[in-house]
Amino acid sequence: MRAILAEQFGPVDGLSLAEIDDPSPGKGDVVVQVGAAGVNFPDGLMVQGLYQVKPPLPFVPGMEAAGTVTAVGERVTHLKAGDRILALCGTGAFAEQLAVSAARCVPLPDGVSFSDACALGVGYSTSHHALKQRADLKEGETLVVLGAAGLTGLAAIQIGKLMGARVIAVASTDDKRALALQNGANEAIGYDNLKDDLKALTGGKGVDVAFDPVGGDAFDVLSRAMAWNGRLLVIGFASGRIPELPINLTLVKGYSLVGVFWGTFTAKEPDVYADNMRELFGWYAAGKIKPVVSTREGLSSVTGALAEVLGRRATGKIVIVPEETR
Repeated sequence: MRAILAEQFGPVDGLSLAEIDDPSPGKGDVVVQVGAAGVNFPDGLMVQGLYQVKPPLPFVPGMEAAGTVTAVGERVTHLKAGDRILALCGTGAFAEQLAVSAARCVPLPDGVSFSDACALGVGYSTSHHALKQRADLKEGETLVVLGAAGLTGLAAIQIGKLMGARVIAVASTDDKRALALQNGANEAIGYDNLKDDLKALTGGKGVDVAFDPVGGDAFDVLSRAMAWNGRLLVIGFASGRIPELPINLTLVKGYSLVGVFWGTFTAKEPDVYADNMRELFGWYAAGKIKPVVSTREGLSSVTGALAEVLGRRATGKIVIVPEETR
């Protein structure tokens, strides 16, 4: 089968499209014919050896895929050939087929496309967990979303609105801010005058919940813009700089700094994660959330897609569809 192969850690342009052996299922695994694979920021970090987890080399990157089960291991009882599933696999998704633990697979309800499933997988699930479990976002609170035109940002906007928050989106261009407004943000602002804009929009009260996948200078502003009893959510560091927090700010301003690591959450709290996915699928079926899938590309476009995501140029979800390069 064809797959994207990382033979050493380094820039994403070092990836190659290769022919490798077809997978076979272990006793607790399923083999999936990949219909779509999502492109995520951590995929690019993992290829460079910069992610929290370093897989053994060589490896096939891609942490989420949706597709059809073609074979099951002897210990698998809840899935069968022909089932449509979302696989949260860590690695292996950028390929025509994938062997993955059945425990990491979520059955897809009817009507959820493979592309939309990938958006709901890591992106929407991260934002949902962040706002529901980590922030305990309340109706009427002010939610500020950095990186608002990326997939997790758009998801945070849509989910935050569903939970009753007033949403202030922060994005770098007019087009990105317009996209955030189209997806439900109450206001959309840029980064250049972030301190003063947040002060004006909150009437000096400060931010109740901040969703920050960016880090860097924007985090520095947020750390001084939080309201009493606020929650500053650390999602990631797309700016490239991991900021340092003057810890006295949390004392005098009375807010909490809250880490959000979705992968560990799914492993340590699988029942809560399963409930979250059921809620997301229910919202999707009811038309209350709508993933923005901006681009569908073939396997040969993985390198360019990762570069777009790492460069913070992507909006919405980029999805890899293996059969498109057949």
